[in-house]
Amino acid sequence: MFKISLPELGWKPFFQQQIALEEAGSHFAVRIVAQHRSQVVTWGAYGEQVLPIALLHKLAEVTVGDWLLINRNNQRPTRLLQRQTLIRRKAAGPAAATQLIAANLDTLFIVSSCNSEFNPARLERYLSVALEAGVLPVVVLTKADLCDDVAHYQRRAAKLRSGLLVECVNALDQTTLEGVSAWCRPGQTIALLGSSGVGKSTLAGALGVSGLATGEVRADDQKGRHTTTRRSLHRLPQGGLILDTPGMRELQLADCEDGVNALFEDVLVDSPCRFSDCTHTTEPGCAVQQAVANGELDSRRLHSYQKLLAEQRRNRETLAEKRQRLKTLGKTYKRIKEVSQQQKNKH
Repeated sequence: MFKISLPELGWKPFFQQQIALEEAGSHFAVRIVAQHRSQVVTWGAYGEQVLPIALLHKLAEVTVGDWLLINRNNQRPTRLLQRQTLIRRKAAGPAAATQLIAANLDTLFIVSSCNSEFNPARLERYLSVALEAGVLPVVVLTKADLCDDVAHYQRRAAKLRSGLLVECVNALDQTTLEGVSAWCRPGQTIALLGSSGVGKSTLAGALGVSGLATGEVRADDQKGRHTTTRRSLHRLPQGGLILDTPGMRELQLADCEDGVNALFEDVLVDSPCRFSDCTHTTEPGCAVQQAVANGELDSRRLHSYQKLLAEQRRNRETLAEKRQRLKTLGKTYKRIKEVSQQQKNKH
């Protein structure tokens, strides 16, 4: 029977401390390694188990990487352990709902490629999510063998945050993988996040994961097709676990203000503004706007910061709050229109 020890699965003192003494003899822990529409697959010291989603609804919403406690007598899950980290995004649609991507990650490989797909604004989204979750981000630039100036992309990525780790790889050359392999140690959980076609599945395969589909990239726009269709954890020869995620055309932020602020320290710290409620747009005397005018701050960085901050605040709203905001805004527009009409009638 397939077995894997808890430390190999990423078990840490953080999780052990959540188990009461009376639970230790009557329960055992398993980790969710794959999630399907009606069931989840778990691994643990007693092998692989498949649990119906219906059994988990009473616990909480779960995702790949979660730890569950299973009752030894009836083999049913009784509790979801508190997460150490959680990656999530705003779910599709107008509702203020979030989609869980992965839990209890140690490192996030933010994958881009050394071609026209490289997009600093998109990388900033992924970095904000990682920093909000408390996961170590590492930018991995793929397809280095197809680029004449890899250092150009590496410099652009490194500018996104002070001390940001950036690795350039060619999945066909194992010597270029030594940097990323160092993060795949026993007991470590890594996730790959990035757009379709940047080489996530190819990278996972180069690190030792077999059976992952890879697809061609369209020559006209360098975009790829979704080759990974579900999230699942895979064991690595080095001893770690890696999560290959479906490609994301869009990553809408949800309740991510701390992550955005942490990423844009150059806006908040290097160019401190004396006005605590300043929007850094048109306010007279704004130090941030002055820094842009002086060439001390990249205007693209400021625009990206403002855009991401506004987006996450908007997405954080509940549906009721959103309706109330739109209702109030509608009344304001109506009042402005009425005043304008009254002034025209006077003339």
